[in-house]
Amino acid sequence: MNRMALICRCIKENPRSTQREIAQKLELSLGTINTLIKECMQARLIAQGKSVAGTYELTISGEQFLETFRVDGALIIAAGFGSRFVPLTFEMPKGLLEVFGERMIERQIRQLHEVGITDITIAVGYLKEKFEYLIDKYQVKLLYNPEYSCKNTLTTIHRAGKLLKGRNMYVLSSDNWLRENMFHKYECGAWYASSYMEGDTSEWVLSSNKKGRITDVQIGGRDAWVMYGPVYFSREFSERFLPLLDAAYHTPGTEQFYWENILIQHLDELEISINRQPAEQIYEFENLEELRQFDPRYQNRSDNKAMELIAEVFQVSESEIHDIRCLKAGMTNKSFLFQVKGRHYICRIPGPGTELLINRQQEASVYEAIRPLEISEHILYMNGRTGYKIAEYYEGAVNSSADNWEEVAACMKLLHRLHDCRITVAHEFDMRERISFYERLCTAHNGPLFEDYETVHGWMEELMDHLDALQRPKTLSHIDSVADNFLFLPDGSVRLIDWEYAGMCDPLIDVAMCAIYSYYDEAAVERLIQIYLGREATGEEQFVIYAYIALGGFLWSLWAVYKASLGEEFGEYTLIMYRYAKKYYHKLR
Repeated sequence: MNRMALICRCIKENPRSTQREIAQKLELSLGTINTLIKECMQARLIAQGKSVAGTYELTISGEQFLETFRVDGALIIAAGFGSRFVPLTFEMPKGLLEVFGERMIERQIRQLHEVGITDITIAVGYLKEKFEYLIDKYQVKLLYNPEYSCKNTLTTIHRAGKLLKGRNMYVLSSDNWLRENMFHKYECGAWYASSYMEGDTSEWVLSSNKKGRITDVQIGGRDAWVMYGPVYFSREFSERFLPLLDAAYHTPGTEQFYWENILIQHLDELEISINRQPAEQIYEFENLEELRQFDPRYQNRSDNKAMELIAEVFQVSESEIHDIRCLKAGMTNKSFLFQVKGRHYICRIPGPGTELLINRQQEASVYEAIRPLEISEHILYMNGRTGYKIAEYYEGAVNSSADNWEEVAACMKLLHRLHDCRITVAHEFDMRERISFYERLCTAHNGPLFEDYETVHGWMEELMDHLDALQRPKTLSHIDSVADNFLFLPDGSVRLIDWEYAGMCDPLIDVAMCAIYSYYDEAAVERLIQIYLGREATGEEQFVIYAYIALGGFLWSLWAVYKASLGEEFGEYTLIMYRYAKKYYHKLR
């Protein structure tokens, strides 16, 4: 931190300041300020004030010197999902949530504008379209980070490298709330904002020397100053830091690194100061509970559809909905856990585009049909129009493991029970219709089909023609019999959840789908068939299962291609499914 620049800035912002006032402003001793004043005067950066005795003013040289410290702009990081703020962040990025009627990111933009900083870039990713209005309202620029969903903030800073290089830049988080405006036209060296945390803390604890330079960072501590809030990158800092960060970006294993991880690794090479802030100046809300305590509006009105629905279903106020946690996002839906009146439940929210893929009225009819069997999750609320679902959460329940054959046997027994009941619903799961449907979706969204797609599609038509000719009986089938959809409860019972694809079909399709979802090899497939049937498969049964393995692989590869066209990527899943289609077709030749 350049202390002579600090003196010049202080005089620039408060031309009639005395030494004592400057000392109070900069939180330095009067003796230190006296020495710095003398150094600035010797360098002809400041002179005695002409109108008021005991004050100072900048000289022309001082103005020129200070100009080198002018802030050029700001980068606001707003690419992440904000999982600890579900369900609010299912609908709105965290930085766009309001605090006391003002969006957090807009408050920071306004504070930057107040000191003349208008060159502002927002790094976006999740729900990027929600930020577009800021271009017109504040003339900001948007920088898209396509890796936001699979990598951490190291990637965001890497992608903003050209923006930061050779410039003095604030680096801010969109979800910070700053009580007072802590920005300046001029900054006198790189710094990281810090707040004092009393008691135990899991934040990143800072150590610094007498001049304020950060010398060490440890995760967690007690009664300590921690990394908290805005950061300032001087051009000199960026010149040294960006090459280090770029090298880390191209190093395997750093995908989940924060950019601060690289800073910590190279503190000996980088000069960055601690910028201590007063209590209650910076807020980083960790979850909805903290926001409720700060802004009372959120106690009973979050303006969130899921929260409003839960309050209505349970006849409670939103303030009685606690312990909200994001669950692992499924391939089709988003879900979160919550607590009401001492019990936990799960709320499912349909993912984007699923209204084209799933008929929620049919799903609701399936849940109604299987209710007497008590083999599914306990549904408290199901809306066949919107797809919103609230179900009981089973404390201590665990998902089935595809590698545990005792558990697999229990799952197959449950499927047998479903199939043997001969329950009927009014709709079918029609493989031919579904393949055609997904194919149209892929084409309409310019989804890239496989090079040999036409050939493989012809093979699938052969299989479907053969299956149709068999005219096998149909019963209600689950279709999505993946291991994760089987729950083992503490009492030893098993539940099969998520019936959104269920419909009338040959029941052997559930065996085939279980095989491909488990990524089973040929030996495991044969073992699964033996477990389900309790005997060797007939020639016809083997054909049906193999055919559905091929057709299922083909169908779900199309599904994955379509989802990828919407920006959702499922890695090697697409290729694995397509390989099942080709491999098991050839097994039937």
